[in-house]
Amino acid sequence: MNPRAPWSSATLQNRISQLRNGLGADPEGDLYLPRGGGIYKLSPKVRSDWDRFIRLAERGLTKGPSAGIPDLEAALAFVRGVPFGGTPPAWAVARHQEMLVRIIDTAHTLATWLRTGPRPDTDAARRVIRQGLDIDDSAELLYQDWMRIEDQDGNKKAVSAVYESLLTVNRRLDASTEPETDAVYEQIVSRSA
Repeated sequence: MNPRAPWSSATLQNRISQLRNGLGADPEGDLYLPRGGGIYKLSPKVRSDWDRFIRLAERGLTKGPSAGIPDLEAALAFVRGVPFGGTPPAWAVARHQEMLVRIIDTAHTLATWLRTGPRPDTDAARRVIRQGLDIDDSAELLYQDWMRIEDQDGNKKAVSAVYESLLTVNRRLDASTEPETDAVYEQIVSRSA
């Protein structure tokens, strides 16, 4: 739908009919796109992976580190690539940014809980970080987490490699590292020197 070239009423009705037929009906026979006298609204039964992600992430965060890990893991299982393929349509730019932030925050929280729990699992935390960086390779919060994971495992060379990876990304973006990232790196390097 292009606001500069709006559809005629006939085209709109045809497209709505195609969409209604494509979506079909729920098991009770109610249409997922009900007829509504010119008001087009999806049935509340229509859900998306994003709805499920939000519900699971919020539930996991509410439960906290002792019980919330499975929900955060389940939320991240719905993430299968960069939202909107990385190039959102104009109408979705704000939603795209919100999705990136929520995914990165969820990955950060899960990695932190996995790394700092009673039975730390740095391998699982590392996988979560990589998944988050596949979504946004410039998410410095995740690089900070990754350096902490490598430090926790005693892998000082990997700490430097992670930092160098971030510098490479920032050069591509013509960006500077955040002071917090530099502080994490300097703290680790100075402690191990």
